[in-house]
Amino acid sequence: MISRKAWRWGLTYLLHMLEDERQTMGNPPEQQDRAMAARLAYAAALACASLALAYVGGQLLEWLGLLGSAGGPNAASTARGLALLLTPSLLLGPAFVILTAALHRLAPPGRRAFSQSAFGFAIMYATLTGLVYFVQLTFVAPRLASGHTAGIEPFLFLPYRSFLFAVDLLGYALMSLATLLAAFALPVGRGGRAAHAALLANGLLMPALALQMFWPWLIWVGALWALSFPAAMLLVARLVRRI
Repeated sequence: MISRKAWRWGLTYLLHMLEDERQTMGNPPEQQDRAMAARLAYAAALACASLALAYVGGQLLEWLGLLGSAGGPNAASTARGLALLLTPSLLLGPAFVILTAALHRLAPPGRRAFSQSAFGFAIMYATLTGLVYFVQLTFVAPRLASGHTAGIEPFLFLPYRSFLFAVDLLGYALMSLATLLAAFALPVGRGGRAAHAALLANGLLMPALALQMFWPWLIWVGALWALSFPAAMLLVARLVRRI
């Protein structure tokens, strides 16, 4: 027969195991919510990086004059160029909003003012640029392709010479501001410093984007977005993957 001492030891061990499991699990619903937010942030960050790189590839082809335009940063795009450039750009807005929403959920409580502000500016960015790109893809590009351009002059996307180009620059300035704020809201973890630095670097491009209508040469500073933003998204993806 099992002695009383063995029963007592076994019961004590079981109680200790249950207590350790309770402390490890903490609040299961909250942990499940954070795990879901981390998976969502990971997927959204990878989507942002992929869409940004697709846009950068299209922009290089555009500047080289391989999409039918005159080439260079000041040339107006053809219908094919608009489709190639603006389709990933249109999808980037919602992906970035989802990312900032997930990062807000993952932010430490003391930093959620930063993450919520980033979420708000991300919504503004996605709204402004989404309006521009949807108009270009569904209204302007088909008319350019068919040659029926009479009456669409106010809606043309002409670098430094059109209303919608100015709106687009404002949108990307707000995106940079969102990444600047998000840099101070990142959850603690391995790789946090690298992600923080990349988001901060992208955020510091904001003046070069916001002021381009006055000084077009700032495009060569703003073009660093092609490096800083995809890098930031990949580093954020790595960070949240480890949560």
